[in-house]
Amino acid sequence: MSNFTAFLDACVLYSGPLRDLLLELAVTDLYHAKWSDEVLEEWINKLLENRPDLTRAQLDRTRALMNLHVRDALVKDFQSLVDILELPDKHDRHVLAAAIKGRADLIVTFNLKDFPPNELERWEIEAQHPDEFLVHQFHLNEPKFLEVVRTVRLRLSNPKMSVVDYLDMLRTQGLLATVRAIEPFDQFI
Repeated sequence: MSNFTAFLDACVLYSGPLRDLLLELAVTDLYHAKWSDEVLEEWINKLLENRPDLTRAQLDRTRALMNLHVRDALVKDFQSLVDILELPDKHDRHVLAAAIKGRADLIVTFNLKDFPPNELERWEIEAQHPDEFLVHQFHLNEPKFLEVVRTVRLRLSNPKMSVVDYLDMLRTQGLLATVRAIEPFDQFI
């Protein structure tokens, strides 16, 4: 099991394809994933706002499955840290506080500007775009990473996706470097 810990911001959990890939990588112990109830609630509420076809019950089931299957992911009792933290957007302080409490090495987020390096350095945490994070995970264990991608792709059933379609979907998620890294191994995914 990896000791490397990444705190997942709500923005990387919002999209089902990216969320599935990040969670499957955590379940297979390529890294240790962390999140908080506040982060889970944030992506769920945003998804309900933008996707009227989804229900609260469906997303609460997803939340429950996440907490059940990703070992020790839920960070609690970090609220006392929130007020001592400085970030450009005060609404992101709960993310940094939970990452600190969860002893995360980094925060995986699309919103890098909201987590400036000078504010994170003193906590020995950095922020990383999910594309960069995934490329690093790929290079740490290429066979296992490809196996995870295959597992996630084959699990899709509505609709089923070819390798080409799946890679195109990852591109639409902004995972361009990840796709460039794994595309030469398409026979394994």
